[in-house]
Amino acid sequence: MKLYIAEKPSLGRAIAQALPKPHRKAEGCIHVGNGDIVSWCIGHLLTQVDPEDYQEAFKKWKFEHLPIIPEQWKLKSVARTRKQLSVLKKLIKQADQLIHVGDPDREGQLLVDEVIHFSGVRAAKLKQVQRCLISDLTLNAVKRSLQSLRSNQEFIALSTSALARTRADWLYGLNLTRVYTLQAQKSGYKGVISVGRVQTPLLGLVVRRDLEIERFVSKPFYEVEAHLEGSQQNALALFTAKWKPSAACQQYQDAEGRVIVKGLAENVAQRITGQDAIVKEFSAKNKKQTPPLPYNLSGLQIDAAKRYHYSAQQVLDVCQTLYERYQLITYPRSDSRYLPNNHHQQAPSIARAITHNTSTLSAAVAGADLSIKGRAWNDAKVDAHHAIIPTDSHKSLSSLDQMSQNIYYLIARQYLCQFYPDHTYAQCVAEIEINKGLFVSKAKAKLEDGWKVLFNTQEKDTFLPNLSKGQRLFCNKGQVIEKNTQAPQHFNDATLLAAMSKISRYVKDKGLKGILKDTDGLGTEATRAGIIELLFKRQFLKRVGKTIEASEVGRKLIESLPELLTLPDMTAQWEMQLNAISLKKQSYNGFIVPLEKQLKIIIDKAIKDGPQALSQLPSTGGTFKKTYRKKRGVANKKR
Repeated sequence: MKLYIAEKPSLGRAIAQALPKPHRKAEGCIHVGNGDIVSWCIGHLLTQVDPEDYQEAFKKWKFEHLPIIPEQWKLKSVARTRKQLSVLKKLIKQADQLIHVGDPDREGQLLVDEVIHFSGVRAAKLKQVQRCLISDLTLNAVKRSLQSLRSNQEFIALSTSALARTRADWLYGLNLTRVYTLQAQKSGYKGVISVGRVQTPLLGLVVRRDLEIERFVSKPFYEVEAHLEGSQQNALALFTAKWKPSAACQQYQDAEGRVIVKGLAENVAQRITGQDAIVKEFSAKNKKQTPPLPYNLSGLQIDAAKRYHYSAQQVLDVCQTLYERYQLITYPRSDSRYLPNNHHQQAPSIARAITHNTSTLSAAVAGADLSIKGRAWNDAKVDAHHAIIPTDSHKSLSSLDQMSQNIYYLIARQYLCQFYPDHTYAQCVAEIEINKGLFVSKAKAKLEDGWKVLFNTQEKDTFLPNLSKGQRLFCNKGQVIEKNTQAPQHFNDATLLAAMSKISRYVKDKGLKGILKDTDGLGTEATRAGIIELLFKRQFLKRVGKTIEASEVGRKLIESLPELLTLPDMTAQWEMQLNAISLKKQSYNGFIVPLEKQLKIIIDKAIKDGPQALSQLPSTGGTFKKTYRKKRGVANKKR
């Protein structure tokens, strides 16, 4: 008997639909026509045990217990799903062949692996476990996935990465929450100082941005424009070029390269007025812009926040419904923006479904060239899951709420972009010398809309005369343009997600910044929305109109903690290492052992520093134990 173990009941039912009939429902499972059985988890059936399960004395929070580092990690059943775990354990022992059908990400991999190991499966049987990757719950897609099973052994590294993340979060959050809460209690604080490896640096980003805005003082800076003319086909061609200061002007510029001494700008303007000019370089090239790749979750959340002002959690919730209940989109918790090569053959059926589902994109489908196969199809960049795209399921969107219709529209439009030609434009750049100073002028004009026709973007064309190298011109006026520096903007849903997705720009350590990739982030696709919502629930963040700002409690918390814990540096490095584990480029011990050593150093310093740094924290009014239990409950959920 084969046992299919799905991550959740909805996935289990979709699998059963693709297997032989008749079906017979039983407690926590479905028997199918050929004698096989489909069962499921209900999210995490297992969780890390509490500290007191390792040692009774740990139930009371004391400095001398810290850090608590288990010698041998233990799991326990989750009370609300204990019955389903019993069903699965019994079926696992009876089965001849196990098929792992967790969600196609590292968390889904670990979730089912844990149950299989917890059930005491022998080594020989364990090696025979197969992996089924399902990203699309439509019947035909599930059937295709069931015919493309892989060895579960191929995904050990993915599971190990998730295990390392889970244990690291336990070690970090539990120990640091205890030590800083105990210190705060000495100062009379009655709440819990909740510290997390992602939530605390994220809060730190918002607090530092808020402070930067409050402390910002606008300062003037100056640009110089040259107004140029020259004869072209017996007509007068007029255009402007902007001064590019030389290295000798650095002492008169700010860190951004802006000239801050008005006298220098005025001197340059005076020196070029009424002077001859010569074209040093001129280039006119046709350029192209390829279609944007299909969405991963963060990309979709960012665009939905920009266009509709939806929060990250709202987008994720809608996506889960579109995926599980309506089967209109593929697996949403994806960090990939690429598709398997063989997925291209499904384009006609997906295009027909889009036309059927929403009339707003019928013209876009009609204009698509489904023979185009661009950079989105790349097997080398697809493993456990692929980009979020529409399925070939037919269902009128008119029966769905407006938010669901809007999210489907974004996903479908992004997919259709892949079947449109590149956007092309002409770009001209002129470098002009005037009285030994260098001036630059640029122009850009559309040639073909290409994929941009789907976005209704209005971009103003600019033009330059057809210049040639060595051509003589005349500067009839040099003009000083005075501008003022602008304060940074408060974070909003889109920009905060973008910051989490590309954290390298906020990392303080220059050495670390240099090795982080542009795609290295704070948290994962699946956890970011939950982490942001958690900070709102704990009243560390607040909404002010469309912006996100830190509350007084959130600000005081960041001010009270060591800078190391409030910067994204360490967490960004963790994410980079966890990804390396999943790619078999780093070992579990190579990640965990240094982390444990660092944790001891942080705790020793926290105890040594005493409670003074935490004395200014305003009380949240929550009780010590009640707040901590709520924290643990959130931490144990799959986010």
